[in-house]
Amino acid sequence: MLHPISIQLKSNTDLLNSLQELALRENKFGYILSIVGNLSKAKFQCPGKKEPTIVKDHLEIIALNGTISPDKCHLHISLSDGSCKVWAGHLEEGTVILKGADILVGFLDENKAKTTSQNSNKKVDIYILSDCPWSKRAIRMLRTLQIPHNIMIIKNDNDFNLLKKRSNYTSFPQIFVDDEFIGGYSELTELNASGELTN
Repeated sequence: MLHPISIQLKSNTDLLNSLQELALRENKFGYILSIVGNLSKAKFQCPGKKEPTIVKDHLEIIALNGTISPDKCHLHISLSDGSCKVWAGHLEEGTVILKGADILVGFLDENKAKTTSQNSNKKVDIYILSDCPWSKRAIRMLRTLQIPHNIMIIKNDNDFNLLKKRSNYTSFPQIFVDDEFIGGYSELTELNASGELTN
């Protein structure tokens, strides 16, 4: 069953990053149901092009379709410029809201999002803060490497204190591999560089 959530994005916010942060906060998989809004800048990947296309103008959003989850957003956007020329492609980071955008997202009843690849036999648990850039980088690395992982969002002081007792660590992300605490983003990078992460 889908549970709709309505959000309003303000001027100068990044469209893709805002939806990724929403999925992280909810810790669920969802679909874009509708959107109304405008952009000052759009960045999207056109089919067959090596580099993303960037358009700067007073841009009206026509449609946004796709899925969002804590570890991945796959979205296609359609928009029109001041000459009513229509653009479309795969939404990229760097698409900026002009005045505002109203978005309706439908979330599925799932408590945690997991990747499904079997590139690693290791159990990876990553504890994050929804607005932490290092947490996002760690998730992006795991996703790129197609390593299965569980994402847990720390939402309050009680969650933080319980985690601190387990890790004796105060910064984020906090990553456990096979239930052993390894550290944060830097330690994850080192583990990957050594080849131990994917063995």
